[in-house]
Amino acid sequence: MKKRRIGKTALEVTEYSFGGASLGNLYEAVSNENAMATLDAAWSAGMRYFDTAPHYGFGLSERRFGDYLRTKPRDSYVLSTKVGRLLKPVPQDQVPNLGFVDPLPFNLTYDYSYDGIMRSVEFSYARLGLNRIDILYVHDIGVYTHGVELTKIHLAQLLDGGLKALEELKSAGTIAAYGLGVNEVEVCLEVLRRAPLDCILLAGRYSLLDRSAEAELIPLCRDKQTSLVIGGVFNSGILATGPRPGAHFDYGPAPQDVLDKVAAMEEIARQGGYPLAAAAMQFPLAEPCVATVLIGSAKASSIERNMALPGVAVPRTDSETYRPYTIVQPPLTGAVRE
Repeated sequence: MKKRRIGKTALEVTEYSFGGASLGNLYEAVSNENAMATLDAAWSAGMRYFDTAPHYGFGLSERRFGDYLRTKPRDSYVLSTKVGRLLKPVPQDQVPNLGFVDPLPFNLTYDYSYDGIMRSVEFSYARLGLNRIDILYVHDIGVYTHGVELTKIHLAQLLDGGLKALEELKSAGTIAAYGLGVNEVEVCLEVLRRAPLDCILLAGRYSLLDRSAEAELIPLCRDKQTSLVIGGVFNSGILATGPRPGAHFDYGPAPQDVLDKVAAMEEIARQGGYPLAAAAMQFPLAEPCVATVLIGSAKASSIERNMALPGVAVPRTDSETYRPYTIVQPPLTGAVRE
């Protein structure tokens, strides 16, 4: 698989890569056997960049990634995890319900400070059982997750000390790159205008359906030589499933206007003789500042099916063909997601 460079670093990642939320038992339980089979399918498909986070299953995804990747030569892959949440052991009846089935017995607190980031990295190393983490993302900072008032506090922590911690870790060679891992454009613009970032993992905001990143963030990333890692290319599933009843968009049931837009997109793809999911998979990589597209699943069969899509012939002009049916998200006003 082709590789692309992360920012101005020496790191190179495969154009398609594996995201680990599902292996933290997101929405449904996954056996260890199936988790290992899914990771093996990703490896067999050529993926050599793997992303996880403490949040995914409250440490479960990191443990599974470490168990699998310890069987591979360390220089044969790139690994990222995230900071911003600290896990604290609690009785089973106090484990929060945040969408993970049978997570590990922890509660979480948000901490984007210097000390919080340093502690988070130490704990991640212990869960992974590996001796190197290549990329750290500041996870879910911003209004989309926290609302307006808490975001002010978290951003102050990050700008006053958290970024210093990340820069020290990079200068010491503990990590090779750092950035943000978020679901919104606004916080990326705010931080990137004030601090250098090697990369931004952006979920759901640069896709055939949602192009919120296009107006300001992508030009700024080009100018700053900051790479984008794009997640959520199916926008929670609807660009893969089509506008069927119960289809999901942006982590919830798709509203009627989105169903209508996707129905129009699907008809364009049908007339072109290719599946809409293939266009969704290929679209972000037409942008040079995009380094990789993250694909996540808890099933080996889904990885195998999705990784057949990059080989489907899709006219490069189709991104413009779909433009009338795309969504630009309005500015966030403060609803807390968790």
